Amino acid sequence: MKITLNENQEVVKSVREGLKRTGGYCPCRLYRTEEYKCMCKEFKDQIADPEFEGYCHCLLYYKHK
Repeated sequence: MKITLNENQEVVKSVREGLKRTGGYCPCRLYRTEEYKCMCKEFKDQIADPEFEGYCHCLLYYKHK
C-alpha cells in the first residue's frame, strides 16, 4: 500500500489552503468534527480496506493498492 498526494498541484495547493483556513479540518465538509480532521476517518477506513484504491474525499491523497 502506498499513499501519495494528488499529482495535480493546483488541487493540492487549494486543499492545503482550505486546511489552513479550517484549522486542519476537511475544507470540503460542512461540519468541524474530529471525524473530519485531516486525514479524515472516512479515508482512514478506506486505507484499511485492502481492495480500495482511490482518492480521499477532498482529493488531496491517493491510496494505491
